[in-house]
Amino acid sequence: MKKLKIILLGGTKDSTEIIQHLKNNYDTYILTTTTTEYGSKLATEAGSDETIARPLLKDEIIEIINNSDFDILIDATHPFAEHITQTSISVSKICKIPYIRFERPPLNFENIDTSHIIYAKSFENAGEIISREIPKGNILHFAGANTMEDVLKNISKDRFYPRILKVEKSIEKCEKLGIENSHIIPMKGAASLKENIDLIEKYHASVMITKESGEIGGVIEKIEAANQKDISLIMIKRPIIKKLDKKDVVSNLEEFDEKIKKIISAETGI
Repeated sequence: MKKLKIILLGGTKDSTEIIQHLKNNYDTYILTTTTTEYGSKLATEAGSDETIARPLLKDEIIEIINNSDFDILIDATHPFAEHITQTSISVSKICKIPYIRFERPPLNFENIDTSHIIYAKSFENAGEIISREIPKGNILHFAGANTMEDVLKNISKDRFYPRILKVEKSIEKCEKLGIENSHIIPMKGAASLKENIDLIEKYHASVMITKESGEIGGVIEKIEAANQKDISLIMIKRPIIKKLDKKDVVSNLEEFDEKIKKIISAETGI
């Protein structure tokens, strides 16, 4: 059987686990695309043969697939990267390439105290809620650099403390928005419960902002920290991607293997 050529849209913890799993279980060549040098570094460490560390346009992805004869397109981007997933679905149809969407499962709230959670429909709405209902105390923003601007449409940057990767692109966004360097909290992976509590206390926070990014995104630890410190947690719900066919979605490595083996079987006729 020939070596599988895979293009992987990554940049998440899920994507690095997929790279490791593929390299351990299949004969593969993997090209991983990420939007940052940091994501590219993690992909390389996980075993990706090649990486591209910048956002790609739709036409660029199409050209890469067509010129290099890839066998599978895997979308392991963040659940909130709605535009990228829509683009990857469109690319897979244009290039007639098998498509797999690896999406971490949503959090099961059944046995979790959700009394401190306030749901928002968008990041702009999160800022509106805070301005209206939580006018005092500081704000811990645990939802990435790309979402800061929408939140700040309705709240003062003097109250705003984002936890972000200290990479050039994110620092530039902070500078553009007038966020002081002393307000930037360096991020290295998901925070533990203790780290979240320490941040709440250090920055005198009355509210945290997060995405419903699933257990792997550290959401449980944020909820528990908010509960223990009696502060609010604004949670933005996941977007529903209308073009996404449920049959293309997997949420664990067992389902992922089933998809991969079906694709291999269809290509080899075995």
